[in-house]
Amino acid sequence: MTMQPVILGGAQTDFSRNWSKEGKNFVSMFREIVADGLAATGLTTDEIKRLNTENRVAVYVGNFDAEQYANQGHLGPFLTEVDPAFYGVPSARYEAACASGSVALDAASAHVRAGDYDLAIVVGLEVMKTVDSATGGDFLGTAAWYEKEAKGIQFPFPKLFGRLADVVVERKPAAEERIMKALAEISRINYDNAKRNPMAQTRTWFMDSEHANTRGGEYNMSVGGRLCITDCSQVTDGAVFLLVASPSYAKEFSQKSGRPESEFAKIKGFGHRVAPMLFTSKVEESKDNEFILPWTRQTVVDAYKRAGLDIEQIDVMETHDCFTSSEYAAISAFGLTKPGCEYEAIEDGTIDFKGKKPINPSGGLIGAGHPVGASGARMALDIYKQVTNQAGAYQVEGAKNGIMLNIGGSATTNMTFVIGQ
Repeated sequence: MTMQPVILGGAQTDFSRNWSKEGKNFVSMFREIVADGLAATGLTTDEIKRLNTENRVAVYVGNFDAEQYANQGHLGPFLTEVDPAFYGVPSARYEAACASGSVALDAASAHVRAGDYDLAIVVGLEVMKTVDSATGGDFLGTAAWYEKEAKGIQFPFPKLFGRLADVVVERKPAAEERIMKALAEISRINYDNAKRNPMAQTRTWFMDSEHANTRGGEYNMSVGGRLCITDCSQVTDGAVFLLVASPSYAKEFSQKSGRPESEFAKIKGFGHRVAPMLFTSKVEESKDNEFILPWTRQTVVDAYKRAGLDIEQIDVMETHDCFTSSEYAAISAFGLTKPGCEYEAIEDGTIDFKGKKPINPSGGLIGAGHPVGASGARMALDIYKQVTNQAGAYQVEGAKNGIMLNIGGSATTNMTFVIGQ
Protein backbone atom coordinates (compact mmCIF):
# COMPACT_ATOMS: atom_id res chain seq x y z
CA MET A 1 0.00 0.00 0.00
CA THR A 2 1.35 3.43 -0.89
CA MET A 3 -0.46 5.17 1.94
CA GLN A 4 -1.12 3.69 5.36
CA PRO A 5 -4.20 4.93 7.27
CA VAL A 6 -3.54 5.96 10.85
CA ILE A 7 -5.56 4.92 13.90
CA LEU A 8 -5.80 7.92 16.22
CA GLY A 9 -7.41 6.05 19.11
CA GLY A 10 -10.77 4.88 20.30
CA ALA A 11 -12.94 3.65 23.13
CA GLN A 12 -14.89 0.60 24.25
CA THR A 13 -17.90 0.09 26.50
CA ASP A 14 -17.64 -2.25 29.46
CA PHE A 15 -18.58 -5.60 27.92
CA SER A 16 -19.88 -6.97 31.23
CA ARG A 17 -22.91 -4.67 31.14
CA ASN A 18 -26.48 -5.71 30.37
CA TRP A 19 -27.98 -2.65 28.71
CA SER A 20 -31.57 -3.93 28.80
CA LYS A 21 -31.37 -4.39 32.55
CA GLU A 22 -30.12 -0.80 32.77
CA GLY A 23 -33.22 0.30 30.85
CA LYS A 24 -31.09 1.43 27.90
CA ASN A 25 -31.24 0.59 24.20
CA PHE A 26 -28.99 0.77 21.14
CA VAL A 27 -29.49 4.55 20.85
CA SER A 28 -28.19 4.93 24.40
CA MET A 29 -25.22 2.81 23.39
CA PHE A 30 -24.52 5.00 20.36
CA ARG A 31 -24.61 8.13 22.50
CA GLU A 32 -22.35 6.71 25.18
CA ILE A 33 -19.70 5.20 22.91
CA VAL A 34 -19.44 8.33 20.76
CA ALA A 35 -19.12 10.54 23.85
CA ASP A 36 -16.45 8.22 25.27
CA GLY A 37 -14.66 8.04 21.92
CA LEU A 38 -14.54 11.79 21.48
CA ALA A 39 -13.25 12.23 25.02
CA ALA A 40 -10.61 9.51 24.61
CA THR A 41 -9.25 10.82 21.32
CA GLY A 42 -9.64 14.56 21.82
CA LEU A 43 -11.84 15.00 18.75
CA THR A 44 -14.41 17.79 19.20
CA THR A 45 -17.81 18.22 17.64
CA ASP A 46 -16.62 21.59 16.29
CA GLU A 47 -13.84 19.76 14.44
CA ILE A 48 -16.38 17.29 13.01
CA LYS A 49 -18.46 20.23 11.79
CA ARG A 50 -15.42 21.86 10.20
CA LEU A 51 -14.35 18.70 8.41
CA ASN A 52 -17.93 18.09 7.27
CA THR A 53 -18.14 21.50 5.59
CA GLU A 54 -15.06 20.48 3.61
CA ASN A 55 -16.40 16.94 2.91
CA ARG A 56 -13.45 15.37 4.73
CA VAL A 57 -15.18 13.11 7.29
CA ALA A 58 -17.46 10.06 7.14
CA VAL A 59 -19.01 7.50 9.51
CA TYR A 60 -18.96 3.69 9.20
CA VAL A 61 -21.16 1.58 11.49
CA GLY A 62 -20.55 -2.14 11.94
CA ASN A 63 -23.61 -4.11 13.07
CA PHE A 64 -24.81 -7.65 12.45
CA ASP A 65 -28.46 -7.97 13.36
CA ALA A 66 -30.18 -4.99 14.95
CA GLU A 67 -33.22 -5.87 12.82
CA GLN A 68 -33.85 -8.88 15.06
CA TYR A 69 -32.23 -7.94 18.38
CA ALA A 70 -33.58 -4.35 18.40
CA ASN A 71 -36.24 -4.21 15.65
CA GLN A 72 -34.21 -1.58 13.85
CA GLY A 73 -32.37 -1.39 10.56
CA HIS A 74 -30.72 1.60 8.87
CA LEU A 75 -28.25 2.19 11.71
CA GLY A 76 -25.79 4.36 9.78
CA PRO A 77 -27.63 7.65 10.29
CA PHE A 78 -28.18 7.16 14.03
CA LEU A 79 -25.18 9.29 14.89
CA THR A 80 -27.42 12.23 13.97
CA GLU A 81 -29.32 11.29 17.14
CA VAL A 82 -26.10 11.63 19.12
CA ASP A 83 -25.20 15.20 18.17
CA PRO A 84 -26.23 17.71 15.47
CA ALA A 85 -22.54 17.83 14.46
CA PHE A 86 -23.25 14.66 12.50
CA TYR A 87 -25.99 16.23 10.37
CA GLY A 88 -24.91 15.82 6.76
CA VAL A 89 -21.94 13.54 7.50
CA PRO A 90 -21.89 10.56 5.08
CA SER A 91 -22.73 7.41 7.03
CA ALA A 92 -23.77 3.81 6.44
CA ARG A 93 -24.06 0.46 8.20
CA TYR A 94 -21.80 -2.47 7.20
CA GLU A 95 -22.64 -6.13 7.81
CA ALA A 96 -20.69 -9.38 7.50
CA ALA A 97 -21.94 -11.45 10.45
CA CYS A 98 -19.28 -11.57 13.18
CA ALA A 99 -16.90 -9.66 10.88
CA SER A 100 -19.22 -6.64 10.66
CA GLY A 101 -16.90 -4.42 12.70
CA SER A 102 -14.00 -5.35 10.45
CA VAL A 103 -15.79 -4.65 7.18
CA ALA A 104 -16.77 -1.25 8.57
CA LEU A 105 -13.13 -0.61 9.42
CA ASP A 106 -12.09 -1.91 5.99
CA ALA A 107 -14.48 0.46 4.21
CA ALA A 108 -13.29 3.35 6.36
CA SER A 109 -9.61 2.68 5.76
CA ALA A 110 -10.19 2.11 2.03
CA HIS A 111 -11.84 5.53 1.64
CA VAL A 112 -9.06 7.17 3.63
CA ARG A 113 -6.40 5.35 1.60
CA ALA A 114 -8.08 6.50 -1.61
CA GLY A 115 -8.05 10.10 -0.44
CA ASP A 116 -11.84 10.44 -0.34
CA TYR A 117 -11.86 11.48 3.34
CA ASP A 118 -9.24 12.61 5.83
CA LEU A 119 -11.05 11.25 8.87
CA ALA A 120 -13.27 8.20 9.29
CA ILE A 121 -15.28 7.42 12.41
CA VAL A 122 -15.94 3.71 12.91
CA VAL A 123 -18.53 2.46 15.39
CA GLY A 124 -19.06 -1.26 15.96
CA LEU A 125 -22.19 -1.99 17.98
CA GLU A 126 -24.45 -4.86 19.05
CA VAL A 127 -27.16 -5.29 21.68
CA MET A 128 -27.72 -9.03 22.24
CA LYS A 129 -29.23 -9.40 25.70
CA THR A 130 -32.66 -8.26 24.53
CA VAL A 131 -33.76 -11.89 24.02
CA ASP A 132 -33.33 -15.29 25.70
CA SER A 133 -30.40 -17.51 24.75
CA ALA A 134 -32.39 -19.87 22.53
CA THR A 135 -33.88 -17.00 20.52
CA GLY A 136 -30.47 -15.35 20.29
CA GLY A 137 -28.96 -18.61 19.07
CA ASP A 138 -31.54 -18.72 16.31
CA PHE A 139 -30.78 -15.10 15.34
CA LEU A 140 -27.07 -15.97 15.15
CA GLY A 141 -27.98 -18.83 12.84
CA THR A 142 -28.58 -16.31 10.06
CA ALA A 143 -24.79 -15.82 9.94
CA ALA A 144 -24.68 -19.34 8.48
CA TRP A 145 -26.91 -20.56 5.63
CA TYR A 146 -30.00 -20.44 7.77
CA GLU A 147 -32.25 -22.75 5.76
CA LYS A 148 -29.57 -25.44 5.42
CA GLU A 149 -27.46 -25.10 8.59
CA ALA A 150 -29.53 -23.43 11.30
CA LYS A 151 -33.30 -23.65 10.86
CA GLY A 152 -34.82 -25.82 13.57
CA ILE A 153 -31.44 -26.46 15.19
CA GLN A 154 -30.92 -25.29 18.76
CA PHE A 155 -27.69 -23.26 19.06
CA PRO A 156 -26.41 -23.98 15.53
CA PHE A 157 -23.03 -22.25 15.82
CA PRO A 158 -21.65 -24.37 18.67
CA LYS A 159 -22.50 -27.35 16.49
CA LEU A 160 -20.78 -25.87 13.43
CA PHE A 161 -17.59 -25.11 15.34
CA GLY A 162 -17.90 -28.43 17.13
CA ARG A 163 -17.70 -29.91 13.66
CA LEU A 164 -14.50 -27.91 13.11
CA ALA A 165 -13.05 -29.54 16.23
CA ASP A 166 -14.13 -32.91 14.88
CA VAL A 167 -12.34 -32.27 11.56
CA VAL A 168 -9.18 -31.17 13.40
CA VAL A 169 -9.14 -34.49 15.24
CA GLU A 170 -10.15 -36.56 12.19
CA ARG A 171 -7.17 -35.24 10.26
CA LYS A 172 -4.75 -36.16 13.05
CA PRO A 173 -6.49 -38.82 15.18
CA ALA A 174 -3.28 -39.93 16.93
CA ALA A 175 -3.09 -36.51 18.57
CA GLU A 176 -6.70 -36.36 19.85
CA GLU A 177 -5.76 -36.22 23.53
CA ARG A 178 -3.23 -33.44 22.94
CA ILE A 179 -5.71 -31.51 20.78
CA MET A 180 -8.48 -31.68 23.39
CA LYS A 181 -6.12 -30.57 26.16
CA ALA A 182 -4.98 -27.74 23.90
CA LEU A 183 -8.57 -26.56 23.42
CA ALA A 184 -9.04 -26.52 27.19
CA GLU A 185 -5.82 -24.55 27.59
CA ILE A 186 -7.02 -21.97 25.06
CA SER A 187 -10.07 -21.45 27.27
CA ARG A 188 -7.97 -21.17 30.43
CA ILE A 189 -5.59 -18.65 28.82
CA ASN A 190 -8.39 -16.41 27.56
CA TYR A 191 -10.21 -16.36 30.90
CA ASP A 192 -6.90 -15.67 32.67
CA ASN A 193 -6.04 -12.84 30.27
CA ALA A 194 -9.49 -11.30 30.76
CA LYS A 195 -8.77 -10.79 34.46
CA ARG A 196 -6.23 -8.10 33.48
CA ASN A 197 -8.68 -6.28 31.20
CA PRO A 198 -10.93 -3.77 33.00
CA MET A 199 -13.47 -3.89 30.14
CA ALA A 200 -13.66 -7.70 29.83
CA GLN A 201 -16.97 -9.46 30.37
CA THR A 202 -15.53 -12.37 32.36
CA ARG A 203 -12.92 -10.50 34.39
CA THR A 204 -14.52 -11.66 37.66
CA TRP A 205 -15.41 -15.19 36.50
CA PHE A 206 -13.66 -18.36 37.64
CA MET A 207 -11.92 -20.73 35.24
CA ASP A 208 -8.98 -23.09 35.64
CA SER A 209 -7.44 -26.02 33.78
CA GLU A 210 -9.34 -28.61 35.77
CA HIS A 211 -12.69 -27.04 34.92
CA ALA A 212 -11.84 -26.62 31.24
CA ASN A 213 -10.61 -30.21 30.97
CA THR A 214 -13.68 -31.68 32.69
CA ARG A 215 -15.90 -32.19 29.66
CA GLY A 216 -19.53 -33.14 29.91
CA GLY A 217 -21.63 -33.28 33.05
CA GLU A 218 -23.49 -30.62 34.97
CA TYR A 219 -20.78 -27.96 35.12
CA ASN A 220 -19.37 -28.11 31.60
CA MET A 221 -22.10 -29.45 29.36
CA SER A 222 -21.54 -30.42 25.76
CA VAL A 223 -22.84 -27.81 23.32
CA GLY A 224 -21.70 -29.28 20.01
CA GLY A 225 -19.76 -32.46 19.38
CA ARG A 226 -16.45 -32.24 21.23
CA LEU A 227 -17.08 -28.66 22.40
CA CYS A 228 -18.46 -27.74 25.84
CA ILE A 229 -19.53 -24.54 27.55
CA THR A 230 -15.94 -23.59 28.43
CA ASP A 231 -15.11 -23.66 24.71
CA CYS A 232 -17.65 -20.92 23.89
CA SER A 233 -17.46 -17.15 23.58
CA GLN A 234 -19.99 -14.94 25.38
CA VAL A 235 -23.31 -13.30 24.60
CA THR A 236 -22.42 -9.65 24.96
CA ASP A 237 -23.79 -6.13 24.73
CA GLY A 238 -21.14 -3.67 23.62
CA ALA A 239 -19.77 -1.00 21.33
CA VAL A 240 -16.41 0.28 20.11
CA PHE A 241 -15.33 3.63 18.62
CA LEU A 242 -12.28 4.07 16.35
CA LEU A 243 -10.81 7.07 14.56
CA VAL A 244 -8.98 6.41 11.28
CA ALA A 245 -7.15 9.22 9.52
CA SER A 246 -4.91 10.04 6.60
CA PRO A 247 -1.24 10.56 7.55
CA SER A 248 -1.51 14.27 6.73
CA TYR A 249 -4.54 14.74 8.96
CA ALA A 250 -2.90 12.70 11.71
CA LYS A 251 -0.12 15.30 11.84
CA GLU A 252 -2.69 18.10 11.79
CA PHE A 253 -4.72 16.41 14.52
CA SER A 254 -1.62 15.87 16.68
CA GLN A 255 -0.95 19.59 16.67
CA LYS A 256 -4.58 20.52 17.36
CA SER A 257 -5.20 17.95 20.09
CA GLY A 258 -1.78 18.07 21.72
CA ARG A 259 -1.49 14.30 21.45
CA PRO A 260 1.92 13.03 20.28
CA GLU A 261 2.06 10.95 17.11
CA SER A 262 3.63 8.16 19.18
CA GLU A 263 0.06 7.53 20.43
CA PHE A 264 -1.06 6.77 16.87
CA ALA A 265 -0.64 3.52 14.90
CA LYS A 266 -0.66 2.64 11.20
CA ILE A 267 -2.82 0.11 9.42
CA LYS A 268 0.08 -1.50 7.59
CA GLY A 269 -1.76 -4.29 5.80
CA PHE A 270 -5.11 -5.99 5.41
CA GLY A 271 -6.62 -9.17 4.04
CA HIS A 272 -10.18 -10.04 3.01
CA ARG A 273 -11.20 -13.43 1.63
CA VAL A 274 -14.49 -15.32 1.48
CA ALA A 275 -14.82 -19.10 1.76
CA PRO A 276 -17.80 -21.27 0.70
CA MET A 277 -20.92 -20.49 2.71
CA LEU A 278 -21.68 -24.05 3.88
CA PHE A 279 -19.30 -25.58 6.39
CA THR A 280 -19.54 -28.93 4.62
CA SER A 281 -18.37 -27.21 1.42
CA LYS A 282 -15.38 -25.76 3.29
CA VAL A 283 -14.39 -29.21 4.51
CA GLU A 284 -14.80 -30.72 1.06
CA GLU A 285 -12.77 -27.95 -0.61
CA SER A 286 -9.90 -28.33 1.85
CA LYS A 287 -9.69 -32.15 1.92
CA ASP A 288 -6.45 -32.12 -0.08
CA ASN A 289 -5.10 -28.91 1.49
CA GLU A 290 -2.81 -28.85 4.51
CA PHE A 291 -5.01 -26.10 6.00
CA ILE A 292 -8.54 -26.99 7.08
CA LEU A 293 -9.49 -23.33 6.49
CA PRO A 294 -7.27 -22.32 3.53
CA TRP A 295 -9.02 -19.02 2.89
CA THR A 296 -8.47 -17.98 6.49
CA ARG A 297 -4.77 -18.70 6.00
CA GLN A 298 -4.72 -16.78 2.70
CA THR A 299 -6.31 -13.76 4.40
CA VAL A 300 -3.40 -13.68 6.85
CA VAL A 301 -0.85 -14.13 4.05
CA ASP A 302 -2.42 -11.23 2.13
CA ALA A 303 -2.11 -8.94 5.15
CA TYR A 304 1.51 -9.94 5.76
CA LYS A 305 2.34 -9.31 2.10
CA ARG A 306 0.72 -5.88 2.05
CA ALA A 307 2.49 -4.95 5.28
CA GLY A 308 5.84 -6.29 4.13
CA LEU A 309 6.07 -8.37 7.31
CA ASP A 310 5.75 -11.97 8.38
CA ILE A 311 5.10 -13.84 11.62
CA GLU A 312 8.66 -13.16 12.81
CA GLN A 313 7.92 -9.42 13.02
CA ILE A 314 4.51 -9.87 14.70
CA ASP A 315 4.60 -9.36 18.47
CA VAL A 316 0.96 -9.85 19.45
CA MET A 317 -2.25 -11.25 17.98
CA GLU A 318 -5.97 -10.89 18.56
CA THR A 319 -8.03 -13.65 16.99
CA HIS A 320 -11.63 -14.71 16.61
CA ASP A 321 -12.06 -17.30 19.36
CA CYS A 322 -15.83 -17.55 19.02
CA PHE A 323 -14.99 -21.13 20.05
CA THR A 324 -11.70 -22.69 21.09
CA SER A 325 -11.65 -24.59 17.79
CA SER A 326 -11.53 -21.33 15.79
CA GLU A 327 -8.55 -20.06 17.78
CA TYR A 328 -6.88 -23.45 17.39
CA ALA A 329 -7.17 -23.20 13.58
CA ALA A 330 -5.89 -19.61 13.70
CA ILE A 331 -2.56 -20.68 15.21
CA SER A 332 -1.35 -22.28 11.98
CA ALA A 333 -3.13 -19.62 9.89
CA PHE A 334 -0.91 -17.02 11.58
CA GLY A 335 2.12 -19.15 10.76
CA LEU A 336 3.03 -20.05 14.33
CA THR A 337 3.10 -23.79 13.55
CA LYS A 338 2.60 -26.10 10.63
CA PRO A 339 -1.02 -27.17 10.07
CA GLY A 340 -1.85 -30.13 12.28
CA CYS A 341 0.70 -29.14 14.91
CA GLU A 342 -1.16 -26.23 16.53
CA TYR A 343 -1.08 -27.92 19.95
CA GLU A 344 2.71 -27.39 20.03
CA ALA A 345 2.36 -23.60 20.34
CA ILE A 346 -0.09 -24.11 23.19
CA GLU A 347 1.88 -26.75 25.05
CA ASP A 348 5.16 -24.81 24.97
CA GLY A 349 3.55 -21.54 26.13
CA THR A 350 4.13 -19.62 22.88
CA ILE A 351 0.62 -18.09 22.85
CA ASP A 352 0.35 -17.42 26.59
CA PHE A 353 0.45 -13.86 27.92
CA LYS A 354 4.15 -14.16 28.79
CA GLY A 355 4.93 -16.29 25.72
CA LYS A 356 6.88 -15.37 22.60
CA LYS A 357 3.74 -14.70 20.54
CA PRO A 358 0.76 -13.92 22.82
CA ILE A 359 -2.72 -14.43 21.41
CA ASN A 360 -5.69 -12.51 22.84
CA PRO A 361 -4.04 -10.66 25.75
CA SER A 362 -7.41 -8.87 26.00
CA GLY A 363 -9.15 -12.17 26.78
CA GLY A 364 -10.51 -12.52 23.26
CA LEU A 365 -14.14 -13.31 22.54
CA ILE A 366 -14.17 -16.03 25.19
CA GLY A 367 -12.86 -13.76 27.94
CA ALA A 368 -13.44 -10.17 26.85
CA GLY A 369 -16.83 -10.81 25.22
CA HIS A 370 -18.38 -11.00 21.76
CA PRO A 371 -20.85 -8.24 20.83
CA VAL A 372 -21.01 -9.52 17.28
CA GLY A 373 -20.99 -6.27 15.29
CA ALA A 374 -18.33 -4.72 17.52
CA SER A 375 -15.82 -7.56 17.85
CA GLY A 376 -13.70 -6.70 14.80
CA ALA A 377 -13.42 -3.08 15.88
CA ARG A 378 -12.56 -4.22 19.42
CA MET A 379 -9.73 -6.39 18.14
CA ALA A 380 -8.35 -3.46 16.13
CA LEU A 381 -8.60 -1.19 19.16
CA ASP A 382 -6.75 -3.70 21.32
CA ILE A 383 -3.94 -4.18 18.80
CA TYR A 384 -3.73 -0.38 18.54
CA LYS A 385 -3.39 -0.18 22.34
CA GLN A 386 -0.70 -2.86 22.36
CA VAL A 387 1.54 -1.28 19.72
CA THR A 388 1.24 2.19 21.30
CA ASN A 389 1.91 0.89 24.83
CA GLN A 390 -1.55 1.87 26.09
CA ALA A 391 -2.94 -1.53 27.10
CA GLY A 392 -2.33 -1.11 30.82
CA ALA A 393 -2.36 -4.31 32.88
CA TYR A 394 -2.60 -6.50 29.76
CA GLN A 395 0.20 -4.77 27.86
CA VAL A 396 2.54 -7.12 25.99
CA GLU A 397 6.02 -5.80 26.66
CA GLY A 398 7.75 -4.31 23.63
CA ALA A 399 4.89 -4.87 21.15
CA LYS A 400 5.48 -2.92 17.94
CA ASN A 401 3.46 -4.83 15.35
CA GLY A 402 0.28 -6.85 15.77
CA ILE A 403 -2.26 -8.68 13.65
CA MET A 404 -5.95 -9.32 14.19
CA LEU A 405 -8.09 -12.00 12.55
CA ASN A 406 -11.86 -11.58 12.53
CA ILE A 407 -14.22 -14.11 10.91
CA GLY A 408 -17.91 -14.05 10.02
CA GLY A 409 -20.02 -17.17 9.88
CA SER A 410 -18.22 -20.51 10.02
CA ALA A 411 -14.97 -18.84 8.83
CA THR A 412 -16.82 -17.66 5.73
CA THR A 413 -15.85 -13.97 5.73
CA ASN A 414 -12.22 -13.63 6.82
CA MET A 415 -10.64 -10.25 7.60
CA THR A 416 -7.20 -9.35 8.89
CA PHE A 417 -5.39 -6.13 9.73
CA VAL A 418 -1.71 -5.66 10.54
CA ILE A 419 -1.37 -2.64 12.83
CA GLY A 420 1.88 -1.17 14.08
CA GLN A 421 4.17 1.77 14.62
